[in-house]
Amino acid sequence: MRGLLLLLSLLLLHTGRGEEQSSKCQGKMERQQQEEEEVEVVGVVGAAGEEGGVVLFQRQRRQKRNWLIPAISVAENDRGPFPKHLVQIKSNAHGKVHYSIVGPGADLNPIGVFIVDSVTGRLSVTKTLDRELVAEYLLKGHAVDVNGHPVENPVDLLIKVIDLNDNRPNFDATVFQGSVDEGSPPGTPVMTVTASDKDDALSANGMIRYRILSQIPKVPVDRLFTIDNTTGVISTIAAGLDRERTPQYMLVVQASDMEGDPDIGLKNMATAIVTVADKNDNPPEFTGITFRGTARENAVNVTVTTLTVTDTDEPGTPAWRARYVVRGGDPGKNFAVETDPRTNDGRLYVVKPLDFETSSVYKLVVAAENEVSLESAQFGPASTATVTVTVEDENEGPVFEPLLSEVKLPEGLPVGQRVTTLVARDPDTAQRQAVRYTKLWVPGDWLDIDPVSGQVTTAVVLDREAAALVHANTYTATFLATDDGSPVASGTGTLALRLSDINDNAPVVWPDEATACGVPGGAAVNVTARDADEDFNGSPFGFRLPPGNPALNNNWTVHRLDGSSSRLRARVALPEGIYSVPLLISDSGYPPASALSELRVTVCACDRNGDCVDRVDRAAGAGLGIGAVASIILSLLLLLLLLVVALLSAVHKRRRGRDLVAKRPLFDHDVLDNVFNYDEEGGGEEDRGDYDPAQLQLLSELLRLGAPYLKGPGVVHHPDEWPLVAEPCHPSRSGAPHPSDMGDFINEGLLTADSDTMAAPYDSLHVFHYEGSGSLAGSLLSSLDSLSSGGEGGGSGGSGDDHDYDRLNSWGPHFRKLADLYGCGCDD
Repeated sequence: MRGLLLLLSLLLLHTGRGEEQSSKCQGKMERQQQEEEEVEVVGVVGAAGEEGGVVLFQRQRRQKRNWLIPAISVAENDRGPFPKHLVQIKSNAHGKVHYSIVGPGADLNPIGVFIVDSVTGRLSVTKTLDRELVAEYLLKGHAVDVNGHPVENPVDLLIKVIDLNDNRPNFDATVFQGSVDEGSPPGTPVMTVTASDKDDALSANGMIRYRILSQIPKVPVDRLFTIDNTTGVISTIAAGLDRERTPQYMLVVQASDMEGDPDIGLKNMATAIVTVADKNDNPPEFTGITFRGTARENAVNVTVTTLTVTDTDEPGTPAWRARYVVRGGDPGKNFAVETDPRTNDGRLYVVKPLDFETSSVYKLVVAAENEVSLESAQFGPASTATVTVTVEDENEGPVFEPLLSEVKLPEGLPVGQRVTTLVARDPDTAQRQAVRYTKLWVPGDWLDIDPVSGQVTTAVVLDREAAALVHANTYTATFLATDDGSPVASGTGTLALRLSDINDNAPVVWPDEATACGVPGGAAVNVTARDADEDFNGSPFGFRLPPGNPALNNNWTVHRLDGSSSRLRARVALPEGIYSVPLLISDSGYPPASALSELRVTVCACDRNGDCVDRVDRAAGAGLGIGAVASIILSLLLLLLLLVVALLSAVHKRRRGRDLVAKRPLFDHDVLDNVFNYDEEGGGEEDRGDYDPAQLQLLSELLRLGAPYLKGPGVVHHPDEWPLVAEPCHPSRSGAPHPSDMGDFINEGLLTADSDTMAAPYDSLHVFHYEGSGSLAGSLLSSLDSLSSGGEGGGSGGSGDDHDYDRLNSWGPHFRKLADLYGCGCDD
């Protein structure tokens, strides 16, 4: 109770002093305003008893002036009674004045915190204030007359809430986490703790100070950490941090206001957890100095033994993970160690096969070290241990020495001839096992092997020319060597025979067929041979007729051309046919090999190009098959049918245009009209010349009699005879004139004449003279004859030699041949 009375007394004293200071400031401001505006204003500010100060304004000569109101201070947390008078504002204007206030805390949120008496101007507070919510209020005061007209300018009323220490400091977190490396020196920062106070930070109420109250555990000393009382930074103050002994510390930190005054300051506490981070200050150590293990001979990737270590550093970190290295006792690099990431153990295993006969026991030196370097120099870089590995013997198969044996020998060795002796060694020398030999893969079964000694002999006569078994002069066989161990083991070896050539093959004629023209004086062909032996046993070859055959020597003779060929020539002219000529051919080997070879010579009649003619007879005489003979006959019939079709088509076109030819003159300036008339001409005057019209009548009679080689699909019959059955449709040819029709007809006739060596030359005029019987129009050649007799006008006394046949050159390329025949100027 006594404390409460003391607090109220201090507040009243503070309020009185504030009002006195406000009165002094107001008087000073009024004097300054009076000097500037030259207005005499008297302001009286004094204490108004227990109700606060009074502000009086006295106007003498001028109306313009401002109210001067000092700042008003109100203590927070004041519990009343309310409303509580703060200050009185008053204007000395004559007449009745009404007062009012506006702003936050009056007519704006929070509404009604402050009120004013409209008649007396007494300003009061209506409730308890909280500085942490609103630190100050700014209101405006108004003074008006009874008519509502302002008698004073609005004045600012600043109300400040006096702060009291009513809030404790609050930490930003309940528990703070930090870490520091073990072995860190004093002064190493660890973490920062922070707290805040809602009270005024510029006053002692909001000034916070920090301190460490306790440390758990208190090893190696009671105070390993300190804290900056202003910033809250925690750092080390002593050495001795060891994660392996104490991995974590808990600190209780206190924050108090009033600048840390332990008597009147408000306090709060939080926890700081300091984790000691691991450093590689402990090496891995083997749990024993020796280890033992076993491994099977020739086994790979089998575990020999497991190595175990201990490391007091933090598990799972590079400072804890071990790495194993084989430092000695393994010259062949047969062993390796891998680390189990979960247990940190090492698995020693075999990476290369072990040989019991070479070494039955291995003594390995294995070192264990961490993935990172050690921080402390008092320890060595690694811990070592000795591992004894015992090799278990396994039954191994015999090994051929060498694995591939090469032997050179000539072909043609007799059966039973020794080739070589194969040797297989059993690596299991301690077991003293017997080795047996057998054939595994011997092509053609050419070789035999002794099961005990391994001697290889020939089973057949070796032939280098056996292409199915010998490749690149090499014959390859594979043999098997087996021991009598348990279980039985075996190994394979390869024998390669390099066969050299001997002259064991005589040359033969190749090819064995030839064709010769039966020319007067005898036929001649070139003869060659081939030899299966190598070149030094092959060419040059010798060709001769076998002795003891006078008829053969009377008909043929052989003359050498070069080292590999000769010429066979007939002594007399031989009739067409097939002749079998035996030849005795020898090679150049030592001694030479020779054999009788037969050459089939076909003698035939040849054309100018050296090709045989009358192929149908030759094919029949040579025994050609029925299919080949039928194909030749069918080809000839197709050629003949094409010729007949071409002739009949030309005759048919001439008949269609016979009226047009009669009505129009022969020579016209339009070349296309001339071609049209000549292409479509039919039967005309009986201007036969060298051509016999009976030939076409004979062809018509043959068609009517049903000649078998002139019937069938595709055969064009005589125009007077219609086919009895439907024929296949062919693309119809346009009846319009075209300059190429005459050229096509001439070319077809020329090809036909060239293929017939017994026919007369094609360049006679008999083809163009025939126009058919009963034609009203003359042919082109007959018209030319008429022109040569009487000219185009038909007058007498004209001469063909006087006519200009060169005009045919202007009709197109298809008439140039006629212009050359008639316009050359030569005597006909």
